[in-house]
Amino acid sequence: MSVSDTQPSPVRSTYRHGDLRRALVDAGVALAREGGPGAVVLREVTRRAGVVPNAAYRHFRNHQALFLAVQAVALGELARAMEREWAKTLRIDNSAERARAQLRAVGIGYLEFAQTETGLFRTAFPVSGTEPLEPDEAAHRGQLGLSPFGLLGAALDAMVQAGVLAAAKRPQAEYLAWSAVHGMALLSIDGPLRHAPRAARQALGERVVRMVEDGL
Repeated sequence: MSVSDTQPSPVRSTYRHGDLRRALVDAGVALAREGGPGAVVLREVTRRAGVVPNAAYRHFRNHQALFLAVQAVALGELARAMEREWAKTLRIDNSAERARAQLRAVGIGYLEFAQTETGLFRTAFPVSGTEPLEPDEAAHRGQLGLSPFGLLGAALDAMVQAGVLAAAKRPQAEYLAWSAVHGMALLSIDGPLRHAPRAARQALGERVVRMVEDGL
């Protein structure tokens, strides 16, 4: 829930129905969407959730734990954005064409999310100061049960199975593809391309994705 910045929140020390953890994470996600990882401040999170700051420690041992929960949701949102592009490829009958389209889909979905959900994108990949997510943290996966990195791996595996990527080139190909597309995303939101027209950024993003597809 959100509270007007001009009016104080009704502060509570308890939360009915046992949903305080969700309320805190939702408030953190809203802050991340608005201002990126630096906006996920414990005091503001609890203010928006309508509780005193100490109430958060019943569910999160410290700010880092809360941030990791918010980061997991951001990664899950990114995975679902990539899945929406992936779904468009399922109608392609030819397996080779479908595999290539799926690789492009995860790249385009990634770049589009960086543009449309910049705050969450930055929160998904903060520059420093966070620990790795727990392996069983389901929130960082999409509806297919895969993380963004897992979706990229699945697309590359599909290319090998379809015979359009040599098996010998498959090991660690995720890092080659990811570095190119992630670099393009950062150039578009924080680098010299941030002031370029949106159409120009999209066109360059599509070229990078094609370059990855052709270069693997």
